[in-house]
Amino acid sequence: MSWFKRTDKGIQTPTEMKREAPDGLWYQCPTCKKAMHTREHKLNAFTCINCNYHEKIGSEAYFQILFDEGEYTELDENLRSGDPLKFTDTKSYVDRVRATEKKSGLKDAARTAYGKMSEIDIVITCMDFSFIGGSMGSVVGEKIARGIECALQHKIPFLMISKSGGARMMEAGFSLMQMAKTSARLAQLSEAGIPYVSLLTDPTTGGVTASYAMLGDFNISEPEALIGFAGPRVIKETIGKELPKGFQTAEFVLDHGFLDFIVDRKDLKDKLASLLGMLR
Repeated sequence: MSWFKRTDKGIQTPTEMKREAPDGLWYQCPTCKKAMHTREHKLNAFTCINCNYHEKIGSEAYFQILFDEGEYTELDENLRSGDPLKFTDTKSYVDRVRATEKKSGLKDAARTAYGKMSEIDIVITCMDFSFIGGSMGSVVGEKIARGIECALQHKIPFLMISKSGGARMMEAGFSLMQMAKTSARLAQLSEAGIPYVSLLTDPTTGGVTASYAMLGDFNISEPEALIGFAGPRVIKETIGKELPKGFQTAEFVLDHGFLDFIVDRKDLKDKLASLLGMLR
């Protein structure tokens, strides 16, 4: 009975009858390689339903996850980088910024907003890795400083979500100055007794780690995030030794006392609300 097996070899469907899946309909996890529906991946807070891999996401996704009903008011949204050093490498800094703005749809590597999170008023600054590697320049430092000022004025908690390759080389000393600037503002927050929570995501490195990312009243992280100052390759070449297994992962950093806890992104809003509720 031929209907139990293919009698003719090859695919017989005409080209015009074939149906292609639309781009972006499916998401393939880069770790376990399993596919899932994009909508399911989004509803799972952009984490893999099979292996719990946390996909890198930007400020808009975090704001939608954390703010009630995804509603918030953005601060200083049109703040843009200048070119104080007239820097040029393979292209001018001005051209690089313009190209990145067009590609990413962002004005710089950080956004600040305020709103309610589980009915708790909060200010959140979140970094975007898609803008020149989430590098910290003058605008990033200024947005963080203004976010802290907003938290001080309204006496509400401040959350910093870090995701960065470090200080922005095109601004040299101006970018390094942001380490001191943001740290000084955080000291004011501490003196006022206003909670500051620092969330380190993958990756958090360089001058960002060496300043505001590690100055939280609570330093927390997502699972398996890369956290460190210099990269593992640089450290290995410098000390001439093999590095421990899992070096610079969030779990390694937690074991060595530099984090308070690791939180799954799906539980992030509830855990933050619970933590801030206890600090009221």
